[in-house]
Amino acid sequence: MMEANTSKMMQLDGSVYVHISESPTSPVRHAVRMLTRDLQAVLGHESQVCEEAANADIIIRYALAEDSCAEQEESFVIRFDKENGRDRLIVAARDELGLVYGILYVSETYLGIQPFWFWADQAIGQKEIIAIPCENYDSPARKVRFRGWFVNDEVCLIGWKQPYPPSREVWLPVFEALLRCGGNMVIPGTDLPKNGIHFELASEMGLWITHHHAEPLGAEMFLRAYTGRAASYKDEPELFERLWEKAIEKQKHQRVLWVLSFRGQGDKPFWENDPTFDTPEKRGAMISKVIRRQYDMIAEKVENPVYCAALYGEISELYKGGYIDLPDDVIKVWADNGYGKMVSRRHGNLNLRMPALPGADDQGKHGVYYHVTFHDLQASNHLTMFQGSAAFICDELGQAFESGATEYLLVNSGNIRPHVYQLDLVRELWNQGWINPELHLQQFVSSYYGSGQEEIAELYRTYAEASISYGSHSDDLAGEEFYHHPARRIIGHWLQGKCGEPDTGLIWAAGDVPFAEQIRWFGQRCGQGQEAWSSWLERCEDVMNQAAAEYQQRIVDQLKFHGVLHQSGAEGFMWLCRSYEAYSSGQYPQAFVYASQSMWCYQRGLEAMRDSEHGKWERFYSADWLTNIASTVNNVDTLRRFLRMHGDSPDFFLWYKEYLMPETEKYIYLENTHRNPLSDDELAWRLRDYFRTMEQ
Repeated sequence: MMEANTSKMMQLDGSVYVHISESPTSPVRHAVRMLTRDLQAVLGHESQVCEEAANADIIIRYALAEDSCAEQEESFVIRFDKENGRDRLIVAARDELGLVYGILYVSETYLGIQPFWFWADQAIGQKEIIAIPCENYDSPARKVRFRGWFVNDEVCLIGWKQPYPPSREVWLPVFEALLRCGGNMVIPGTDLPKNGIHFELASEMGLWITHHHAEPLGAEMFLRAYTGRAASYKDEPELFERLWEKAIEKQKHQRVLWVLSFRGQGDKPFWENDPTFDTPEKRGAMISKVIRRQYDMIAEKVENPVYCAALYGEISELYKGGYIDLPDDVIKVWADNGYGKMVSRRHGNLNLRMPALPGADDQGKHGVYYHVTFHDLQASNHLTMFQGSAAFICDELGQAFESGATEYLLVNSGNIRPHVYQLDLVRELWNQGWINPELHLQQFVSSYYGSGQEEIAELYRTYAEASISYGSHSDDLAGEEFYHHPARRIIGHWLQGKCGEPDTGLIWAAGDVPFAEQIRWFGQRCGQGQEAWSSWLERCEDVMNQAAAEYQQRIVDQLKFHGVLHQSGAEGFMWLCRSYEAYSSGQYPQAFVYASQSMWCYQRGLEAMRDSEHGKWERFYSADWLTNIASTVNNVDTLRRFLRMHGDSPDFFLWYKEYLMPETEKYIYLENTHRNPLSDDELAWRLRDYFRTMEQ
């Protein structure tokens, strides 16, 4: 005979027994695995799944009438009762994802395991007893129906462990963190081999699968399947539809949000390879035709399908112009510009900034694709935290929700580890709809740090203030790629002998001005930026030095690491710009020194990455192929070798003789005993000191 639990507290200690009332599905088994692991981590004893409910401390089951669980999908309740004098905690839910969320609620609320415990290196303290208040809990309705991550630009996850494509070991903590955040959908990676575990494991853990807008329906890319054929739906509709048919057959029994889309190969407008589509009318008509055909093909095979269409880039502009017709039940997904602003993204030097939200008269269901990390070969953040403020993110997503875009929120999560703070912020937004960013910051910091919380919170607050502003808009803030892709463009333009003309790839930032003016613009911005980031890093060092030893490495990984990449990048780019100015005025030794100083700064960024690869994070940044700090170092090294040829060649002893050799030796030394030239680093160090002395 069960009885209500009138106790104020329930205690868990020793080995905890968990009972699942029905044969558990795969997602529930995964969640129970997480719970028993967490119980062991906290209590220090192995917990077990038991067959008899009478022996259980925690019972997991589908909701009964007396549970009064809400009717909506994914709802769960926490209830308490007694069986033969034994206190029991009950997790009851409407469906399997509700059970998963209820189980993970127990882990977070009563055991203290935070959503990003793995990625933020939460220190999990052991206890002899876990005291649980016997207070019923009913899960609230979530603001957004479909909530998830696009694990995009995920190269660090690819390079972290040896197998390729990434194994279960890599994906398990990704999908676990997403479920702990209340997420229910995922695009697991970008253009990974179809034989990888990522789709299978995501589905196994209960997540809805959705697709990259460049891979509609999750189908294989045309040119991979049909190498050498023209990727034209106009000319080869049967071949495209064969790929779509195969993708539908493979996924028709899974939970799938079917992405309807039509872009060109390589994630670009299809008309770049077919100039006959030379008007918005023609382009919109083709996209509408393809989407309708995809829609019909899915409807023939799938019961009650869920469709969405990504209004991304040029498709958003065509839709806004009235050139694209979509079926009424398709979720229209609007995208930010990669920098968190709900406007169309920049294409090279073209930045229309068209509003990317539904109008008041735009009926149907709407959603959002949002970036907290981005890769665009210009000024995006890939290895570092999003450069905008938490209030900015809250405002942008709040406006999206107010416009009716609450059916779907897909967040570009990148490599997870560098973006934990902003992902946690969005977690609260997709669950609640509105939050106080300051209160969230306090809660976030207190979840991972036991002391120095106000000082650490201040570092998060001021992070956005240190960011370089490169334009007139609030979202024109530089991520770490700003210091690398433009810098490498400048070096390439310079060494190719094109200094007499502007670099067209830099107009988006510096304007259509002479090359020297473009360099001067970047030099000024980076000079200001390195000062701001140096000040921020000084505060970070103070906080770290005063923190308890157990938190110091976490401060380095989650805060200082980001500041070092910014400061070293900004200073490295500043010295690069000064090197060009010295070169232009014929000061070749000085240009060589400045290029060397630039390289040394960029090397500090590499060293910060290596220092962050400790313990389980060994090799984590080994596949930094997008920002690619190592490539920047190599580019600057090539530049300084080029500069040394301007006056120190062919013997590479002339600058030493002119500037460094003692005057008493210059005219009497014997060449056959002075022929070993200094290395580039040694020469640069000594010339730097010499020029500094001469300036004093």
